[in-house]
This record gives sequence, structure tokens and C-alpha cells, in this order.
Amino acid sequence: MTVADSGERILVTGGAGFIGSAVVRFLLTQTAARVANLDKLTYAGNPESLADVAGSPRYSFHQVDIGDGPALRAVFTAFRPTAVMHLAAESHVDRSIDAPAEFIATNVVGTGVLLEAAREYWAGLDPTARAAFRFHHVSTDEVYGDLAPDAAPFTEATPYAPSSPYAASKAGSDHLVRAWGRTYGLPVVVSNCSNNYGPRQFPEKLIPHMILNALAGRPLPVYGDGAQVRDWLHVDDHARALYRVLTRGRVGETYAIGGHNEQRNRTVVETICDLLEELAPTKPPGVARYRDLITRVDDRPGHDRRYAIDAGKIERELGWVPQETFASGLRKTLCWYLDNRDWWQRVLSGAYRLERLGDRGL
Repeated sequence: MTVADSGERILVTGGAGFIGSAVVRFLLTQTAARVANLDKLTYAGNPESLADVAGSPRYSFHQVDIGDGPALRAVFTAFRPTAVMHLAAESHVDRSIDAPAEFIATNVVGTGVLLEAAREYWAGLDPTARAAFRFHHVSTDEVYGDLAPDAAPFTEATPYAPSSPYAASKAGSDHLVRAWGRTYGLPVVVSNCSNNYGPRQFPEKLIPHMILNALAGRPLPVYGDGAQVRDWLHVDDHARALYRVLTRGRVGETYAIGGHNEQRNRTVVETICDLLEELAPTKPPGVARYRDLITRVDDRPGHDRRYAIDAGKIERELGWVPQETFASGLRKTLCWYLDNRDWWQRVLSGAYRLERLGDRGL
């Protein structure tokens, strides 16, 4: 049997984003699945992140908003997925504070429209295909809110207490997915992950923002005292975990995915500076040490102090463990940005938005 007829047909929403593109690359290089990538191509969607796999005969791209019901139904009808991996979302906390309506529209309303399209498609399948179908909703640990310094990490049973408009919109989408599972019987699984990092991340996020600012000799802004703690998960480890949840997870269950890498924000920035001293010793004019660029800025409203994930359930039940430590993953990440300047220079200049891919068909 060739890779083209394995039977798996996975519809990935948000597949041109940071985590979504990692999932698409994983599926096309590590499995025999056919993949339909459905992405609206907002500022954070970059088809160039998929340049190395976009020529695969098992891949198709569709510029579709998850809030567009008729367009979604057309893709479901033509592609006939055996599973949906739902990653499309507005995801930047600062942007959610400035423009919360966009987050509600995409993360809550869009998820509801997608669920209805998936439910209608699923209801029309034959009994065998209906039993095998899965809808995997990918979410965040930010739905759980602030974690005290000495508190046990989040688990799948932690009550929701979102702090930001982004987190609240993701919490709403989580509840919708579970309701469609409970009310309509749609076979859903949910996963909540910790902070992701790695190659091809949009430069507004902490780690790439600090790398690129340092290389340009610009200030490295750290919110408040920089003592906020996050659990860092390499995006390739996350992609592996998501496929494990999709293919082995139990219907109706939730799986928390973390990297076992709690780090203070300021420590992350200092570590980036120290690695750059080794990997990029030729500094911009006027910069003696990369650490000298670290600058304190006022904290953002509602900034949670700590997130941490207890990933024991996915490790026990599905056999997944992260392969990267924070030290190994961060070094690989910095090396990627140093070796792929054209990718991020095109993002910073906006050139990546001027050359959009059209719908390549099914």
C-alpha cells in the first residue's frame, strides 16, 4: 500500500500557524495521512512555514475562515476527513486585551460554526466511519488562570478561571466542544498545552521576539519583575503529542500536555542572551553584552504569575513524553533563527503577506 491510500484523511484548521504548521509537517513526514490545511491566513498564518512539504501529493491548502459555514461544508464534502484537528485560533494575549471582539469571533463563534459543520458531516457517515471519526480540539493551559507559586501543577481536573480575553475565549471554545460531545455524541477529544516555542514562531511571542530584538540591538522588554513562570513545550514535542491524542486518546477525555520545563520569564531572556553570546558573538554596533539590552516595562493587565502542567495522564495512558529539554530545545530554536534569516526577515518586513497561496484543490 502506498502512502497515498493509508485511509487517514486529517483536516487541520489553522495549519499555517506556528503550532498548526508543525502538526502538518509531522503528519506529512511521519505518517501516511492525507492532510487538508484550512487557514484564514491572518497576520499569523504563513504558508512559507510549509514550503518544505507543500509539494506533497497528500497535501492540500484551503484559505477558509472557520466562521464561514458554507465554505467549511464544501471542504468537508470534498475532502471527506476521518478526523479534524482544530488549531485555528487568535492566540496573542496582548492583542486580546486591545481587540477582544476578534478573539470572541474566531475562538468562540468560529469554533461553534466548525462544530456544526463537523457534526452534520459526521451524522451522514456510515456507522463504521462515524465510530472511527474524531474531532480533536487543541487548547491552552491559560484557561486555568493563575497558579500560586507553591501550588501543584494544572491537571485535567483543574477548574477553569481564565484571566485574559484570550484565555476566556479559549475556555468558551473548550466548553462548546465538550457540549457537542455530550449533547450530540460527536466523538471529541480535548488537549490543553503549556507555552510552545521553536522554529517558525511569529515574532510577537516572547522567545522569537527576544532573539530578533537582540540580533538587531533593540531593547528586550520584560514585563514587571520578570518573575512570571511558564512551562515551556517544544512545538515538535507538542505535534507528536497531538497525534498521539488523536489516534490513541479516549473519546470525551481531556489530556494536559506540558514540557516539564518551568522557567521564569527573565531567566528565559537571560538564557537567550547567553546563548547568543556563544552563537552570535558579533553584536550590533554599541552593544557590549546582549544582557545589557534587557529592559523592564510596566506589567500588562491581568498578567498571570505562573502556569504549570502535570502531564502524567498522557504519559501514563498514551505513552508520550517530551524529547526536548528546555536547554536542548532552546539551543535548536536559536540555531534555526540564525540559519533562517530570510524567513523571519520576510515576516518582519511583511513580504510574506504579499504572496499568498491559493486553494490548491482536494
